[in-house]
Amino acid sequence: MYLGIDLGTSGIKALLIDGKQRITASASASLNVSRPHSGWSEQNPAHWIDALETVLDVMKSTFPARLAAVRGIGLSGQMHGATLLDSSGKVLRPCILWNDTRAYKEAAALDADPRFRKITGNIVFPGFTAPKLLWVKNNEPEVFGRVARVLLPKDYLRFWLTGEYVSDMSDSAGTSWLDVEERRWSPELLAATDLDESHMPSLVEGTEISAVLKPELARRWGLREDVVVAGGGGDNAASACGMGTVSPGHAFISLGTSGVLFAANGAYMPNPASAVHTFCHALPKTWHQMGVILSATDALNWYAGIARSDPANLTAELGDRLKAPSGVTFLPYLSGERTPHNDATIRGAFVGLGRESDRAALTQAVVEGVAFAFRDCLEALAAAGTRLDRVTGVGGGSRSDYWLKAIATALDLAVDVPADGDFGGAFGAARLGLIAAEKADPWEVCTLPAIAETIEPEARLRGAFEDAYARYRALYPALRN
Repeated sequence: MYLGIDLGTSGIKALLIDGKQRITASASASLNVSRPHSGWSEQNPAHWIDALETVLDVMKSTFPARLAAVRGIGLSGQMHGATLLDSSGKVLRPCILWNDTRAYKEAAALDADPRFRKITGNIVFPGFTAPKLLWVKNNEPEVFGRVARVLLPKDYLRFWLTGEYVSDMSDSAGTSWLDVEERRWSPELLAATDLDESHMPSLVEGTEISAVLKPELARRWGLREDVVVAGGGGDNAASACGMGTVSPGHAFISLGTSGVLFAANGAYMPNPASAVHTFCHALPKTWHQMGVILSATDALNWYAGIARSDPANLTAELGDRLKAPSGVTFLPYLSGERTPHNDATIRGAFVGLGRESDRAALTQAVVEGVAFAFRDCLEALAAAGTRLDRVTGVGGGSRSDYWLKAIATALDLAVDVPADGDFGGAFGAARLGLIAAEKADPWEVCTLPAIAETIEPEARLRGAFEDAYARYRALYPALRN
């Protein structure tokens, strides 16, 4: 058996797979986000440990024999979070999460230093880790002075599980401290934030063994004492391993809290001017590009709260047949935006409202607005040299056929829908645990899922969606000014 653990923003999920990659057990526990100020987003790392203990306790009580057969553990996690530890391994403050935008001034200052884009291949986004440390230095100097280690969220779980400070290439690529082409920490970029390599975890590939589970934890949950923990991956890279998106030409679109258009690459292809992320993949000698939008299903969940309805009910009201855009446009910049604007201060809007604009019209606008944000990502990927002819749809929002039809038509791409199954970060992490424990061939393990159906763009609405996208594109500069 092989255990995958995925630390998300809203919860932790663990699942077990056997040697044939069949899911045999799973458990999850929820997490909350603290937002003490506008633009802030934090979590207490102690709550991650509580949630992990909960899911492992459930697995032990329900599937003790399967848990006892685990040979390898893989980790997946939300990226970019700044988890700060002192010299004794004690957490110094709540973790500043990926969708926290308080460090936008610090990010701009680092991005103005040409070394960052040259070495990392990326814009320094406010959500990345390095500007957060600069913010702590500027605003909480007493905390900064005690920082001995900086860990990403999943790597704090690893530290608790193994006692070792280790990260993988894919997650570390989102810090703004990694030389992404050479797959190593950059001493000069660390020095730019008054840190050095002693503050960083050691690095391994996602498929390599990073450490061994602590004996006391193995005894607690009835595990073998030689269980290895793989390097794992950032949530998107781990999900790509679960989806089999590991070879050039393969891509997926993820409709989660945030949205991701992810394309695997066999070579390092940076183009920071396009605001596309160029990161190491979780597999050796591979990279990936992705466009990221900060509010995908989060936008519909936000609107559902205002409309006092359930998101699934709202999309069901739209019916099965894709409609032409109504003229109401929604910009989903509720927490700022990454691709293509790199703008932490922009905020969302409904434009074109009239007396005839009922609840369904606003729901339709939210769905289309997120689809057009993905179209922005597609254009940015093309500018970075990656062209796609189809994508695989995953994430909670992909359960809405209407939303997938809107995305297929807005992007003018076929969207493949996998057969029933779990192909997310926990499954990808379990695959990485299998590879590390058995020294298996990553490309033989990380295969593509069976496809249940393909949603094609609707040719009858292509012109209407192009016109609506042009309106959408024109609104950002108007809003920004």
